Amino acid sequence: MTFTALDLARMQFAFTVAFHIVFPAFSIGLASYLAVLDALWNFTGRSVYLDLFNYWKKIFALGFGMGVVSGLVLSYQFGTNWSVFSDKTGPVVGPLMGYEVLTAFFLEAGFLGVMLFGEGRISPKLRLLASCMVAFGTAVSAVWITAVNSWMQTPAGHGVNAQGQFIPLDWFAVIFNPSFPYRFTHMVLAAYLTTAFAVGGVAALHLLRGAQTPAVKTMFSMAMWMAALVAPVQILAGDQHGLNTLAYQPAKIAAIEGHFHSENGAPLILFGWPDAEKAKVDYAVEVPHLGALILTHRWNGHLQGLEDWPKDLWPPVAIPFWSFRIMVGLGFAMLGLGLWSLYCRWRGKLFTNRWLQRTALLMGPSGFVAIVAGWTTTEVGRQPYTVYGLLTTAQSASPVGAPALGASLAAFVVVYLSLFGAGVYYMIKMMNRPPEPHEPADLGAAPLRASGLTPAPVLRAGEQAGGGR
Repeated sequence: MTFTALDLARMQFAFTVAFHIVFPAFSIGLASYLAVLDALWNFTGRSVYLDLFNYWKKIFALGFGMGVVSGLVLSYQFGTNWSVFSDKTGPVVGPLMGYEVLTAFFLEAGFLGVMLFGEGRISPKLRLLASCMVAFGTAVSAVWITAVNSWMQTPAGHGVNAQGQFIPLDWFAVIFNPSFPYRFTHMVLAAYLTTAFAVGGVAALHLLRGAQTPAVKTMFSMAMWMAALVAPVQILAGDQHGLNTLAYQPAKIAAIEGHFHSENGAPLILFGWPDAEKAKVDYAVEVPHLGALILTHRWNGHLQGLEDWPKDLWPPVAIPFWSFRIMVGLGFAMLGLGLWSLYCRWRGKLFTNRWLQRTALLMGPSGFVAIVAGWTTTEVGRQPYTVYGLLTTAQSASPVGAPALGASLAAFVVVYLSLFGAGVYYMIKMMNRPPEPHEPADLGAAPLRASGLTPAPVLRAGEQAGGGR
């Protein structure tokens, strides 16, 4: 198979962004988790929360660093491989990326050192402020990055100047474009679920090994609460996001659903093999009318098929068709595990049900897989455009030769797999060790004393813990 320069540029960007996206998502969720743990330590005095805070802050620091390094490469690719895109969209996209650095990254990086090394040097309340600022910074970063991607999906608030560049006419409309609220909500909830299942998987590993300590039990309990509460909200948010996509990107929905022909009361195709050449889904397993019911909320609702667009404007069908099913399948598996954990909690068997713990361990990486699958659905489904309906991917590429792109792609694969592979390996090694009791530094020994409140009794490993129920 021979790849064109455009194919290689797309493959290179897809490879690097797939590596990158998992680290910011993990950072968003883990930063909020750390802020919650720090707050619980400050307001209850229970050292189990400090133990967990010190355990996960090291993992967060490593993930944050890998996210920064992997993200820098994407900025360079905009200039080397996608210079026409950068020129055409720079007046809109450039300021948004700059705002992300100024308002979010500096905030995260500035307070990260205080959060990591502040214990014993500053008051517990000041360290809590730093933890909250890091968490807030990750959320603000998600706002700007999601705004950029959402504008590319559903462009609004812009005009075109004499040089053919997109220029902002209404920044509010640019940022809060039609898909932004749905995309941002879906992404942040995905980050929280990713973190919850990663934390739950680590806790399940140590429970299965017999580490029935207060820290491990509390970690598992908090993760399962998050799974049970957030998974159904995420499914609802995903449904609303799908309806928004149907309104603004109907061709993407047609590809995701495998609908080649327009019809009333379209079925929901659960599985099958899309064949774009024959314009049909081979070996389809489908539920009559359910596709129309989900997407239009009407039994005989009308759905457009890909036949309504010229074939050269079709997105690739097989990739978003399958990546979407992977994402949705994992979402319902998360929901199932969350509901199962509620039943075990009600029966008093949250920490003794081995099958629940084995399943939680198996589901530990599920959030990362779901995020990559969701990102693949979004980006491949947008093709053949970079700015939907206005600028095609072919028009966006730099005039770079295929040999140069092939060599750089090979270099990226080698460097990324070695560098980030080593980082992930070390992160897993840290997770492989259970949380250990941590003696607070002098300034952190009694976080409530300055306020005149009496802290709760400090629980150490091996003492009675009530965190599970």
